[in-house]
Amino acid sequence: MNVKELTPEARAPFRSILIFGPPGSGKGTLGKFLSSAGNHFHLSSGDIFRGLSPESPAGRLYHSYATKGHLLPDEATLQIWHHYVGGLIATNRYFPSQQLLLLDGIPRTVRQAELLEKHIHIEKVIVLDILDTEALIQRIQRRAFLEKRADDMDTEILKTRLEVYERETRQLLQHYPKKVMVHFNASQKPLEVLRDVLVSLSQVLTKTP
Repeated sequence: MNVKELTPEARAPFRSILIFGPPGSGKGTLGKFLSSAGNHFHLSSGDIFRGLSPESPAGRLYHSYATKGHLLPDEATLQIWHHYVGGLIATNRYFPSQQLLLLDGIPRTVRQAELLEKHIHIEKVIVLDILDTEALIQRIQRRAFLEKRADDMDTEILKTRLEVYERETRQLLQHYPKKVMVHFNASQKPLEVLRDVLVSLSQVLTKTP
């Protein structure tokens, strides 16, 4: 038997919902809610990269950028992401034919969006809006204390990350047609944000392939 018959490649593009929002806006919380409630697959790029071994080539590259609050080069980001998704499919953790892929934290730049186009079909783009920078920093630092994330404790690094997000995302959101974009007030409590998302996107979230 041909090896490819034993490990068939998943057919792209994958049906996806993109979740955008500054650090601390609740992207991960929303993604986990939607994943558990709707049997979709939430994939956070932050979880992928934080899980890299610091001794691996990819891990060393990631940490050299992350410790300064900067982003990985786009091609490296997509290479790591694509390899990880392939592993999820191969180990029966993500089923593209049955689940929406909820992408949190990727793409982060227009170039990444362009590289992703051959891999995903975008159903909707969720944008979590929150304008109070100081409140965001407090949220992130509180989370960092609870989850022991040392890279999220330094205020100056956090400010750099927020500035990078604002600069890159403003351009990135213009890349997508307005008809797929939905904005939500992320200053609310997480359950209130979830309520608004479920009401607005119920047809997409319950749609079968």
